Amino acid sequence: MIVIKTAREIRKMQDACTLSARALKLAGEAVEPGVSTKEIDTIVQKFIEEQGAKPSFLGYGGFPGSACVSVNNVVIHGIPSKKIILKAGDIVSIDVGAYLEGYHGDNAYTFPCGDISKEARMLLDATKESLFQGIQKAVAGNRVGDISSAVQKYVETRGYSVVRDFVGHGVGAKLHEEPSVPNFGTAGRGPRLIPGMTIAIEPMVNQGKYDVEVLSDDWTTVTKDGSLSAHFEHTVAITPDGPVIMTVPD
Repeated sequence: MIVIKTAREIRKMQDACTLSARALKLAGEAVEPGVSTKEIDTIVQKFIEEQGAKPSFLGYGGFPGSACVSVNNVVIHGIPSKKIILKAGDIVSIDVGAYLEGYHGDNAYTFPCGDISKEARMLLDATKESLFQGIQKAVAGNRVGDISSAVQKYVETRGYSVVRDFVGHGVGAKLHEEPSVPNFGTAGRGPRLIPGMTIAIEPMVNQGKYDVEVLSDDWTTVTKDGSLSAHFEHTVAITPDGPVIMTVPD
């Protein structure tokens, strides 16, 4: 069932989204050579808890971290670790959620660690732009497939592939709600977008093929061909006046 929020509920949810975006910004500022992914996770957890909120991911389905910190060929769900030390040239996808006063905010960004290759920069730029291509289609009266198709077309015209095994989703009182929001599909298909819907649009884009595999820890998801992967995400509200990005850190 798709949950339609009232204007008051969206205002309350906005606080969680802003907090989540601020936590993600702090995490990104910590990305530099020599820093462990566990240190980044600690920064996220401390900040969110200091604001009287809870990290959405901590303990969710048994996940052991407050943030997913995924490096290079790790697509999503990277478990923070003291043993994973960032080095110059890495790309670091950080996914953060905050739960505040009954609502979640969810967002992700792939950060460069020091100087990165031209090829890595092009992947990041294309993935980020594909997110905004999708958001432009998050208009009342459109369908989820319009978002999906826009992301897929943009990514594939640039020679990359969109992950099939994981998709975006509704978000609100629950971290994952209906509808699913794939990054691939056909325009004009899927649930109708209605004012009051709040969705997480999150392209996961691989430099090589779209195939992924989950490692033995049951979380860490990597590209099967070892290619780089990037991940960008915003929580977006569907309104009568167009899409509103809720995960902005101001």
